[in-house]
Amino acid sequence: MGHRAEVRRRAVDRRDHERRENDIMTTNSQVTVIGLGNMGSAIAKTLLDRGYRTTVWNRTASRADPLAAAGAAVAKTASDAVAASPLVILCLLDSTAVDAVRETIAGAVAGRVLVNVTSGSPAQARSIAEWAHGQGATYVDGGLMGDPPYIGTPTMLLSFSGDRDAWEAHRPMLEQLGTVAYYGEDPGLAGVEFMAQVAVGYEFLIGLLHTFDLVRAEGVDVAAFAERVAGSIGGYAPLVNAFGAAVASGEYGPDLGSLDVQAALMDDLISHRDSLGVDAVRMREVKRLMDRRIADGHGDQGFSSLFEVLGEERAE
Repeated sequence: MGHRAEVRRRAVDRRDHERRENDIMTTNSQVTVIGLGNMGSAIAKTLLDRGYRTTVWNRTASRADPLAAAGAAVAKTASDAVAASPLVILCLLDSTAVDAVRETIAGAVAGRVLVNVTSGSPAQARSIAEWAHGQGATYVDGGLMGDPPYIGTPTMLLSFSGDRDAWEAHRPMLEQLGTVAYYGEDPGLAGVEFMAQVAVGYEFLIGLLHTFDLVRAEGVDVAAFAERVAGSIGGYAPLVNAFGAAVASGEYGPDLGSLDVQAALMDDLISHRDSLGVDAVRMREVKRLMDRRIADGHGDQGFSSLFEVLGEERAE
């Protein structure tokens, strides 16, 4: 009898264990996507294709039709969509749209994990996180660096920050969307990464366009010049790392040559642009920063040392 009882007990324990495992798998396979623009639709479609039970909602209901045809559940309201899954991904146009949706889901988010991948500032992320916690929800902020067709591929880069336990619990699902990185518990850190990465791109590209304007004004083939720039731009990667290390340590060597030498170029660069009517705002800024750094006695240092002037001027 004792042996039979032990066998039955083990069988019951095994069934209970399997039931718990199934419950976890079912919970972790459910997701809601709110916002079905090009990016939100790509997120929902990718998760749906990879076997996740996906519920969707969009203010314009017809945007959900292709996903419904692919097997997604379509919620009638945003609150219904939130109630359908333990994980809710918000992918909306902007922070104004997020605020509008928040007003309608406040009573439904308790116990849910909100992952907001809508573009926004670090301050906005921290504010939404505070609101979510006040509603009994946990919050993870995210940034998407890539175009909708790249969702689900390593090319799509995703930055996340916020509640660590929620991140770890849902990381396998979020990893389906691309190459992910987690930056810490502060919900604003993903926004810092996103905004800074995007800013680097825009700063470079607007400078590139002004330089194209300069080249064309001189009658040079812009496309051929662009090919030459593309061939040399890889050389800047080590410089980026060197600048970062210099700023972090405060030790500035003569990268690109000393400022005393570099400063001699600036008047020529500025006058060249002025003579053609091409924008020279950035060149004038570089000259002003160089002149101040040299006047402060640091002409033997390199371009990276201009960072110290930026900090001084911000403090002033």
